[in-house]
Amino acid sequence: MADILWKMRAMLSSDHSSVVPINLFVALLCACIVIGHLLEEQRWMNESITALAVGLCTGVVILLTTGGKSSHLLVFSEDLFFIYLLPPIIFNAGFQVKKKQFFRNFMTIMLFGAVGTLISTATISIGATHFFKKMNISSLRVGDYLAIGAIFSATDSVCTLQVLNQDETPLLYSLVFGEGVVNDATSVVLFHAIQSIDLSHINSSTAAEFLGNFLYLFISSTILGVVTGLLSAYIIKKLYFGRHSTDREVALMILMAYLSYMLAELFYLSAILTVFFCGIVMSHYTWHNVTESSRITTKHAFATWSFVAEIFIFLYVGMDALDIEKWKVVSDSPGTSIMVSSILLGLVLVGRAAFVFPLSFLSNLTKKSPYEKIGIKQQVTIWWAGLMRGAVSMALAYNQFTRSGHTHLHGNAIMITSTITVVLFSTVVRQMNHLCGEQEEK
Repeated sequence: MADILWKMRAMLSSDHSSVVPINLFVALLCACIVIGHLLEEQRWMNESITALAVGLCTGVVILLTTGGKSSHLLVFSEDLFFIYLLPPIIFNAGFQVKKKQFFRNFMTIMLFGAVGTLISTATISIGATHFFKKMNISSLRVGDYLAIGAIFSATDSVCTLQVLNQDETPLLYSLVFGEGVVNDATSVVLFHAIQSIDLSHINSSTAAEFLGNFLYLFISSTILGVVTGLLSAYIIKKLYFGRHSTDREVALMILMAYLSYMLAELFYLSAILTVFFCGIVMSHYTWHNVTESSRITTKHAFATWSFVAEIFIFLYVGMDALDIEKWKVVSDSPGTSIMVSSILLGLVLVGRAAFVFPLSFLSNLTKKSPYEKIGIKQQVTIWWAGLMRGAVSMALAYNQFTRSGHTHLHGNAIMITSTITVVLFSTVVRQMNHLCGEQEEK
């Protein structure tokens, strides 16, 4: 009996210990929203920068209270990111996007998002191989260099949404955001393809198989998203849920949206593309088949869900930047870590320029109207707006260079800390530049 009571007490204490960090994290999310609201009028800091700053401050406090053993409340999980946080962000982007502008520039978006990502991946991979081999970074293999190209080709579509205004610059917004979504999907597909292929036997048939697999994933993922969206519109229209309950309409739209993402994961497709096109179809068909109250509810529900997920991601990235375990591994060579981060930043700049300007030139050749062509200033804006790296890069880096969020290999630890540095630096510099621009306009 005493043994049973002891086990029950241990279970209760374990459950309580897991509840404490969740409570603190939720409280921090609330703090980010409140602080972001208070700073909104000044516009020197938005929610992203606020969440990063709060995350960094929280990491410092945790480091001090734990004696330098830990800096975050939650352990990074790919499932948490890809299954729970990313879907509402991408779906809401598709749900809110201006479809006329998006489909008018569809071919250019596909050119930037698919072909451009391949060019960027190749450029970064070749550059990383050239520089890092000279620096004698141990434990990095051919697959790691190719993975680095895919990791740092993934733009941060979350930040892009906050940098560009859909109403003020519809063309740029549709191009940059549309490219960002396709870019993220392409980067993830490339990353998993690199992990699955046998790099010891690469030939022309391998390249053809790789291209065929990519086209299959892209087309199948798009079709799945469109079919799921149309199915939700058909069910709601025929059964007329609104006649009985607005709650059922809202619940069905939310669940069908999430179902599209999970079905893509189930069939090993690109879930990002699937849920994005599902959002576009739902906004065009399903949304017009529900009652007025359901339209208002779903619009705000999707936006709120996406907003909280974005804040969650930036808050965690801020805390994880101070993860003492990874910095201890590279503490004996801080110069190497700084050099790697600088090289990666430079490769990101070059990799993006390698496709934005040439592909813009090709796109302009197909446009007859001068208003549809991408001017040099717009090309620079597209290049600059897509330089930010975010949670997708973080998640892929953790997948490649850690095991369950931990690593003790020197080369792998350098890559993780460098990824964190690039994500923080690119996000903060780009956001602050944008906010300063807004201040000058005012």
